[in-house]
Amino acid sequence: MTRRIHRFRRSLLFAAGWVLTALGAVGMILPLMPGTIFLIMAAWCFSQSSPRFEAWLLGHPRLGPQVRRWREAGTIDRRVKLVACGSMLISFAILTRTSAPPIALWTAGLCLLAAGLYVASRPEP
Repeated sequence: MTRRIHRFRRSLLFAAGWVLTALGAVGMILPLMPGTIFLIMAAWCFSQSSPRFEAWLLGHPRLGPQVRRWREAGTIDRRVKLVACGSMLISFAILTRTSAPPIALWTAGLCLLAAGLYVASRPEP
């Protein structure tokens, strides 16, 4: 039974790693979508499910540098910080234009503020 659960978990993390890698790659192209966070999560998923694909992601010339910097020193490039915080701000602005109830606006606003402060407080390389 435990082997089945372990195999299922690995398969799920492997699939999540690929979804997150795809989102990260899209984020590297689209200016309003922060791709680095998705790539960091993808690397973690691959570290739990497939060391081969983790090595591939870390060694990739376009996708790997940000993830390696995060793992080695916990740093985020200034441009990445600006894109991430800007994306959060735009997302919240869009949310305020919907019919979301006030509790949803407050919750989303506080979560985005906390995430933005965390990103902004990380050192730069």
